[in-house]
Amino acid sequence: MSQLRLLPPRLGVQAVRLLSARGIPGPGLRSRSSGPPATFPGGRGGGDSSYVEEMYFAWLENPRSVHQAWDSFFRQASKEASARPAHQQLLTVVPESRSAASSRTKTSKLVEDHLAVQSLIRAYQIRGHHVAQLDPLGILDADLDSFVPSDLITTIDKLAFYDLQEADLDKEFQLPTTTFIGGSENTLSLREIIRRLESTYCQHIGLEFMFINDVEQCQWIRQKFETPGVMQFSSEEKRTLLARLVRSMRFEDFLARKWSSEKRFGLEGCEVMIPALKTIIDKSSEMGIENVILGMPHRGRLNVLANVIRKDLEQIFCQFDPKLEAADEGSGDVKYHLGMYHERINRVTNRNITLSLVANPSHLEAVDPVVQGKTKAEQFYRGDAQGKKVMSILVHGDAAFAGQGVVYETFHLSDLPSYTTNGTVHVVVNNQIGFTTDPRMARSSPYPTDVARVVNAPIFHVNADDPEAVIYVCSVAAEWRNTFNKDVVVDLVCYRRRGHNEMDEPMFTQPLMYKQIHKQVPVLKKYADKLIAEGTVTLQEFEEEIAKYDRICEEAYGRSKDKKILHIKHWLDSPWPGFFNVDGEPKSMTCPATGIPEDMLTHIGNVASSVPLEDFKIHTGLSRILRGRADMTKKRTVDWALAEYMAFGSLLKEGIHVRLSGQDVERGTFSHRHHVLHDQEVDRRTCVPMNHLWPDQAPYTVCNSSLSEYGVLGFELGYAMASPNALVLWEAQFGDFHNTAQCIIDQFISTGQAKWVRHNGIVLLLPHGMEGMGPEHSSARPERFLQMSNDDSDAYPVFTKDFEVSQLYDCNWIVVNCSTPASYFHVLRRQILLPFRKPLIVFTPKSLLRHPEAKSSFDQMVSGTSFLRVIPEDGAAAQAPGQVRRLIFCTGKVYYDLVKERSSQGLEGQVAITRLEQISPFPFDLIKQEAERYPDAELVWCQEEHKNMGYYDYISPRFMTILGQARPIWYVGREPAAAPATGNKNTHLVSLRKFLDTAFNLHAFEGKTF
Repeated sequence: MSQLRLLPPRLGVQAVRLLSARGIPGPGLRSRSSGPPATFPGGRGGGDSSYVEEMYFAWLENPRSVHQAWDSFFRQASKEASARPAHQQLLTVVPESRSAASSRTKTSKLVEDHLAVQSLIRAYQIRGHHVAQLDPLGILDADLDSFVPSDLITTIDKLAFYDLQEADLDKEFQLPTTTFIGGSENTLSLREIIRRLESTYCQHIGLEFMFINDVEQCQWIRQKFETPGVMQFSSEEKRTLLARLVRSMRFEDFLARKWSSEKRFGLEGCEVMIPALKTIIDKSSEMGIENVILGMPHRGRLNVLANVIRKDLEQIFCQFDPKLEAADEGSGDVKYHLGMYHERINRVTNRNITLSLVANPSHLEAVDPVVQGKTKAEQFYRGDAQGKKVMSILVHGDAAFAGQGVVYETFHLSDLPSYTTNGTVHVVVNNQIGFTTDPRMARSSPYPTDVARVVNAPIFHVNADDPEAVIYVCSVAAEWRNTFNKDVVVDLVCYRRRGHNEMDEPMFTQPLMYKQIHKQVPVLKKYADKLIAEGTVTLQEFEEEIAKYDRICEEAYGRSKDKKILHIKHWLDSPWPGFFNVDGEPKSMTCPATGIPEDMLTHIGNVASSVPLEDFKIHTGLSRILRGRADMTKKRTVDWALAEYMAFGSLLKEGIHVRLSGQDVERGTFSHRHHVLHDQEVDRRTCVPMNHLWPDQAPYTVCNSSLSEYGVLGFELGYAMASPNALVLWEAQFGDFHNTAQCIIDQFISTGQAKWVRHNGIVLLLPHGMEGMGPEHSSARPERFLQMSNDDSDAYPVFTKDFEVSQLYDCNWIVVNCSTPASYFHVLRRQILLPFRKPLIVFTPKSLLRHPEAKSSFDQMVSGTSFLRVIPEDGAAAQAPGQVRRLIFCTGKVYYDLVKERSSQGLEGQVAITRLEQISPFPFDLIKQEAERYPDAELVWCQEEHKNMGYYDYISPRFMTILGQARPIWYVGREPAAAPATGNKNTHLVSLRKFLDTAFNLHAFEGKTF
């Protein structure tokens, strides 16, 4: 039967019909009832084909239901048919006798020719893009391959390939249902079929879509491009297109004239991108989209800001004035990295549209997941589950699209339930070069867009020097996104008229290409000449359109000189209406207490230890965990997981949306969280008790991500960007896994406010701690975050009443290493209660998740309590501070090792231990207070990390600033090393023993100089 299944039933039916038509005698057969074998009815040799069809289907269902001769015949026919080309398989289903082979009937030839024509149509649909005229320069192959499929070379060759003759060109053929080239006609001559196929697939549009495994979607695309006359434009549409091209090109020309020596990363060579983007927006607006979020690299950004987002030209021109001083705080950024937010009327649809261009650095494609996260958030807050109101557009460079791994990571988020944005329109500006690198050296795939095939996104390649083809493709792309809620790629095959920037000399590395570019007629002139020739516009109208826009630019240039102050705030891409004052400052500089009423703690604890759904069977091990939570609640204590539950739950009651994302966060890497319960008997039945806390609570989203850090952290950053009234957290599986998301941390999180005046309250949860588990599962690299903290180690602060909050406002982010569940609870709530937003980096524990001493009482979390930046000693040493000989400062898990060792040595009265819960910004005021409390004590900083890592290099100069040279702070910890931790358990324990001995050796530093 395995051989049989190679033939589809429809093909088998056609085969048995042909059998009868050829007059070939078949074997005897028997009916399904008992009876002797029979020949064909009527004894005609060929017989009744319907009778044979019946036997064929009977054999398909059960080969034993027919005579052995028929069974053998069908099996042998299938073997022979499967060994020949697809369009010839039908002819071999029935082996021909010598006489039949020599005198094939007209019927069999007709069937064979029709199958050949169907195969020819399919070849164009699959491979036609390989011969499309996509390169406007006419010198390169857009797919890096000059190979032309042998079945599409020339008319003669393709006819021969399909066993057709020139005489067949004028024969009429029935068109299959998988093509729309006939329009209302069912038959066409072969000559006309080829002409229409070449017009559709081999001109200025190359279509890649036949890899899509959905028949409906393939049919939709075929209808959009194959139907005769679909690419017809009215005179008004052509005039609009021309006007948009004028604005695109003349904007670049104006900048080139005024600031010829300035880098601006202009769009010359792909000016058609501006009308392309506007078409996507127009079509989307027509279909109901109200909010479009864009991300793009630096090339063409100023043009997009001016002519798509419609930013005031004088604001753009201000950026070029070197004499203007920025009034806003922070370092700012170059003009071609800035973003924008604008609400306006779409003049084509006469509907309101909100456009947002997300600011981003030069790290190519890093903005992709950020845009997707922001889009997802906007859809969430609008209740737009299908993406019918909010959408994203991403513009890419060809080299980056193929080369940057975050593109792949972002595509793989496109259909995940908690990450999908219901389709993105991707526009690739295919310059056919990356900086100075030839595409043949920059990628292995034929096209730069091949990565999009992994999510079955159709790819529309188009020659950017054919504006009408570009506009049609963009219109179809927008409609595709709205119809199927899936990604789509528009590949604008163009060129780069200048070098990588305006100061660069491209002839060094691409001499032949740039010789052709220098001769290339600009797209605006070519299109204007075309419209003038056909009478759509006159030369005078064209020149007036140019003069009109030039005048607009000149007037804006004049106004830009009057600008006394350059405000980056005008370029904000994510405004938070009502959150700040009119001038963008916080409404207050105080933070209320972060504790909550005890009855609320009890209620959340009870829900956290229950299953809100009836008839829901949970794992027996999970039942034990829930009983443990219930027991803690009764005893008024919490562990780390329950403290997190209470922080989240209390914020949900206050209307704050909470979203926790990352690898395995639903259960928790260390099996401590269990925020999603799974029914053990019903597949995919789950329960999230957090969403059953209060009748009118905000929604809680907890979602396991794909195995990605770069893409997912970028996504969550974008999500947090959309609203200040949400707690958005990303948890690394292990703290050091943030390494692969370092670009997002460095370029967006650490510097986002300084560069773009953009607040962001994202929280990073990074499991950290030396547990003897090896170098890759130990350190979250706190030294990297502290090195990027902007508080000044040498500036002695002024301790004002609101010092804590003002210090937080001035910092670029907050870095904490909590040692108690209560601290974690408070710092999460403080993140929302602050009157501004800063990124929060939390080094979360591993062993402390279940440490019997790492528990907090309700008393530390009830109303009136707050986050303690420093937790002072509260034992015997605090009762007699004058007798304390050593004051140890530390942070995080090592505190419990120190307390245990102090107890074992009986030094409770001689050694005090103070914990820094907040490391940056540095708590100067509390550290000074603690040190002065123990005036005769030797100061020690103890950490479990190696000396060249961890916190010491950060805290040491700050201690010196606040306490002076008279009281140095000594280091106790592991010695410098290359790797953050050992992979040998015994080595780990030996080094731990060594630094604990040093920490409590009260004579360790005698005679030493600091």
